[in-house]
Amino acid sequence: MHSLTRRTLLAASGAALATPALAQPRYPSRPIQLIVPWGAGGGTDATARIVGSLLERDLGQPVNVVNRTGGSGVVGHQAIASAAPDGHTIGMITVEIAMMHWQGLTELKPTSYTPLALMNEDPPGVSVNTSSPWPDIKALADAIKASRPGQLKASGTGQGGIWHLALVGWLQAMGLRGDHVRWVPSNGAAPAMQDLAAGGIDFTTCSIPEARAIIDAGRARALAIMAPQRNAVFGNVPTLNETLGINYSSGAWRGIAGPPNLPQNVRDTLVAALDRAYKNNEFQEFMRNRGFGTVWGGPQEFAAFMDRANTGMGEAMRAAGLARG
Repeated sequence: MHSLTRRTLLAASGAALATPALAQPRYPSRPIQLIVPWGAGGGTDATARIVGSLLERDLGQPVNVVNRTGGSGVVGHQAIASAAPDGHTIGMITVEIAMMHWQGLTELKPTSYTPLALMNEDPPGVSVNTSSPWPDIKALADAIKASRPGQLKASGTGQGGIWHLALVGWLQAMGLRGDHVRWVPSNGAAPAMQDLAAGGIDFTTCSIPEARAIIDAGRARALAIMAPQRNAVFGNVPTLNETLGINYSSGAWRGIAGPPNLPQNVRDTLVAALDRAYKNNEFQEFMRNRGFGTVWGGPQEFAAFMDRANTGMGEAMRAAGLARG
């Protein structure tokens, strides 16, 4: 009787110990949704799609890229933060997450997510329509200085987004007010470039890789890049410092994140898969051939990077008069 009771207790104890392992579901168990807060065809969309294709191959589940645009990036970023914390909805968050809350557009901040991997960083450029009267960046700069406030129009992203801030910084570096050129908000670089090609705006300040499709189609041309040195893929595009003597640079970044409270096994699976995707020659060649910059940061590095970006962007936006409070 004593022996039977002991065996029963041991069996029950063993079952209890096994329960947590058995209860932990396999991940991923169904298709993954990868949300992009910006329009199809832009740099964020292109980067997300190559990452998604590599994750799909690695994890054995479809990875569906979904563009959730609107609200100057708020709609898509909110969708990522509000998703069920099971890893089946993740997203590509961008530098705007360190900017939008300073404008009062949202309460979302970098801390509203589970950071997984930083994968990309790019500087802004300046592009014009091929039929524009400005053959180079000096001619455009002279035209801006000679124009009335608000006479010229530019675009590249939402109001107060990174490419808007790049314009503000450039204008201030030329001794002008940050709002001397009127900003026309868009849902990303791709629609802004389409607007440029159609003649709706005078120039864009998105990255040159994002402008490339319209440039290659002969409908726009790049005049300059806001970086310390030229991009190797676009070696004929000079820096502002080379042409105007303005040592001004800025940049956008992109990374993969999930909603808060992702289970540890989900985090570990995704981070490992993203690390393999980043190191994959297909990803590196895709980014290099398009002129996109690559940079890796795991969860802790990405979190620290975003914290620094949040502080820096707050200071820059207050100086530019774009921050509230």
